[in-house]
Amino acid sequence: MAHVVTSDRNFYDRYYFNGFSKTGDYMFVVGLGCYVNLGVMDAFVLVMHKGQHRVVRASRALEGANRLQPSIGPITLDVVEPLQKIRVTCSPNDFGITMDATWTGAMPAILEPRHFIREHGRVTFDSSRFAQTGGWNGTITVDGHTFDLTDDVCWGTRDRSWGVRPVGESEPPGIRASDPFSWFWIYTPVRFEDHSILVIVQERSDGTRVMESAERVWHDGRHELLGVPSHKLNYVPGTRYPDGGVVSTRYHRGGGIDMNIEPLVPVYVGIGTGYGYDADWRHGMWQGPLKVEGFHLDTTTPEGKARLFGICDAGARFTYEDERGTHVGYGLFETMAIGPHHQYGFKDMLDGYGS
Repeated sequence: MAHVVTSDRNFYDRYYFNGFSKTGDYMFVVGLGCYVNLGVMDAFVLVMHKGQHRVVRASRALEGANRLQPSIGPITLDVVEPLQKIRVTCSPNDFGITMDATWTGAMPAILEPRHFIREHGRVTFDSSRFAQTGGWNGTITVDGHTFDLTDDVCWGTRDRSWGVRPVGESEPPGIRASDPFSWFWIYTPVRFEDHSILVIVQERSDGTRVMESAERVWHDGRHELLGVPSHKLNYVPGTRYPDGGVVSTRYHRGGGIDMNIEPLVPVYVGIGTGYGYDADWRHGMWQGPLKVEGFHLDTTTPEGKARLFGICDAGARFTYEDERGTHVGYGLFETMAIGPHHQYGFKDMLDGYGS
């Protein structure tokens, strides 16, 4: 566990969790990652409530740390039952967020398809991930307001991923600087009463696929491939925020499902957490032996709205019909559209952002 199979600086190993109320009152996101070849472990807790985007984040030197007992500053993860129950705590701090809640999986954790991208000879993505839907029990407090989390009200999704993807301080891009950048992404792990549906789509600007997957996992462990996914999202005019739409799957032999999506609470998870949009805080960036910070963005103001950019994690309601009837579920509606994309009329890198 002290070393990993590759010396690539961009190797990472990260937990991700989210939770939200079915009424859309709040959403929180938790992440904790190890960047073994950079010597860094970092974590964050983000809470969105009433348009207030608040984050507490922490970074520490990995040297001497026990990767099997992940803890940075106020944020700690404890594996109560492997692949099923994990306790997340954020102890009192100066930034108004505390948490003591346990995640419980509703379905077996499943391994998703490998994510592999090679550009000009270099592997830029080579990562694996397992995913799971579930629910929360405990409490989370933000800015003096405490939410009681119970599995009948607070659902969510989580994953654990590892491998190679860009992390840490920015690298010189070399020839890749001349490439037009385009990244279109949809990720929808959804929990229903007795099953979960997980759909992944990554496309180039012309709609050709980098990655795709669609499967139904019954909560007793049975798996069912759902065929080829497609999408028809409703982007708010002048923006790159989809306020709904349909994600479909189709078998080659005919038939499939159409999931209607109703976002409840959008969270731009890249802001203040380390996913690459902030020059001073990126996953794996060296911050010193230990550093704990807070971040706050008021998204109800014009200035705050202008900063909403990149990957959006929205807690959402999903519905579809089949021979068994109408199914209503809740899960993650994660989207990102940067660069051109022909289907939705995006023509350059950022048209729509800041509108």
